[in-house]
Amino acid sequence: MGATYLKTEKPEKRHPCIWMQAGVVQRKSCQSGYDCVECRFDRVLGHLAQENTRLKQAGEFPMGGRGKIVPWKEKLRGLPRSRRPCVHHMKRRISFRICTHEYRCGNCDFDQYFHDQYSVHALVRPVDALQVKGFRIPQGYYFHRGHTWIKVEEGSSVRVGINEFALRLLGPFDRIEAPLIGKEIKQERADTVAYRGENKARFLSPVSGVVTSTNLKLREEGGLANKDPFSEGWVLRVHPSNLRQDLKNLMINEESGNFTGGEVQRLYQIIEDIAGPLAAADGGHLRDNIYGNMPQLGWGRLTRIFLHT
Repeated sequence: MGATYLKTEKPEKRHPCIWMQAGVVQRKSCQSGYDCVECRFDRVLGHLAQENTRLKQAGEFPMGGRGKIVPWKEKLRGLPRSRRPCVHHMKRRISFRICTHEYRCGNCDFDQYFHDQYSVHALVRPVDALQVKGFRIPQGYYFHRGHTWIKVEEGSSVRVGINEFALRLLGPFDRIEAPLIGKEIKQERADTVAYRGENKARFLSPVSGVVTSTNLKLREEGGLANKDPFSEGWVLRVHPSNLRQDLKNLMINEESGNFTGGEVQRLYQIIEDIAGPLAAADGGHLRDNIYGNMPQLGWGRLTRIFLHT
């Protein structure tokens, strides 16, 4: 079968679904701006394609129209190499470009370059956020108990950062170093290190996967993360290896708020035990640069209790 994407310039097919362009389905327009992560149709066909693949591997061959559903990447790999379109072309972002990595975008230098130019500079700052005792909890962000966060992005990639609580407690940092592109991170492993003077804080990774981009600005000026923790202050972009499982170990929305509230109370208690009750508050909320103003709290104590490292 010829590549359906060659016929998508007709007015009624101005935004053809990826599955249609690959030739898996005949007619389907994209209604979500090619944000496949949020697309129910993509999830349903993806599950069906996986089930068909599993049955075939077991020696069974599903019948009927549903039995013809295969992963769209697999369908495109059946084309001659010169006719395999880059995913960014299929999503109407660039002119035609050949895919050179068998649709394994995590290994593609161009995909990395594109996201550096397109995604990083098009960061969306969270609008909706809970306020918990002076700390922001942006809606739609997953929190890890070690005070890192992830935001699921297009293509199931995730952006990783350090939350506001940890940055105000231990920062501003001189620099933040994370694994470089192509390196693997593992959930619950201390893969990211932040430095402040002679002190360093190790942060547990909230997900497992392969690093596809790093915020190199933080290697030069870690304090940038404090200015915009949930947008420009991101640390890594990762292609997760088992996102569904990793998310089970994370918190979101109200759960994150309750967790943060408990952490603030714990910090208040530590401050009161060491410096007295009046030292904790400034207009009802904790100040910025908490460790810098109260080094007697102990760097090691704070990282052990709150970062679990």
